[in-house]
Amino acid sequence: MGHMDHFSAGWVTPVLSYVMACVGSALGLRCTVRALEADGTSKRNWLTLASFAIGSGIWTMHFVAMMGFSVEGTPIRYDVPLTVLSLVMAIAVVSAGVFTAGYGRSRIISVALGGLGTGLGVAAMHYAGMAALNLHGTVGYDPFLVVTSVVIAVVAATAALTLTLIVRGPFLAAVAALVMGLAVSSMHYTAMYAVDVRLAPSSAELPGATATEFLFPLAVVLGSFLFLTSAYVALSPTGKRAESVAAELLREVELSTATAATPAPATTATA
Repeated sequence: MGHMDHFSAGWVTPVLSYVMACVGSALGLRCTVRALEADGTSKRNWLTLASFAIGSGIWTMHFVAMMGFSVEGTPIRYDVPLTVLSLVMAIAVVSAGVFTAGYGRSRIISVALGGLGTGLGVAAMHYAGMAALNLHGTVGYDPFLVVTSVVIAVVAATAALTLTLIVRGPFLAAVAALVMGLAVSSMHYTAMYAVDVRLAPSSAELPGATATEFLFPLAVVLGSFLFLTSAYVALSPTGKRAESVAAELLREVELSTATAATPAPATTATA
């Protein structure tokens, strides 16, 4: 069995991966709240952005953490199509959970189903990403730890949606993001401890790309997307604020129209 090191790059990868998970979660949960204040196309757009934020956030967390993963006795390569598929899968499955939470009529049922979908999205992304590993050997899993990792993801995602959609407040919104980030990180490392690598020494060249060739550049791109989108969400008005701004503009237009329509007082000429 190959000796595995989950922290070969020190504490940089787990800390940075947790930060990315929290940023993606905070952005996604905030977009979900904005969706509840919107209707029609705006609602759909906010939910779509939430899906991309959470999906790309958990993907970035996973592969930043994987940069610190090594197996003694074998190099590691990543199958590029499968790695990209894991990102698409994360966004798609999380999207199902987020749209359920956003459009459901019963808030409790919506949160329960949304948490289930989001948690399963986290798990699906992780194991699809692990399937992209190429090394000299085979990868197996401890079934109990696999189930435990999925339960952690679902329970914590449900808790985060509960804090966000049922109990409102900026403090609880921050707590929800931290809980969701902890869920993704805890699920990742629980699932990684379920891994069992059986080495098959070989001198053959492994197919795929190294972490620095493919994962790092893509993680940087997704990380930049998350931070830029966070700035956009922070600067865009909330539903209530947007309504008040629109009402104020309407009052100014009406006042201007009324002033323009009022005839000027006549002046009396003096001889």
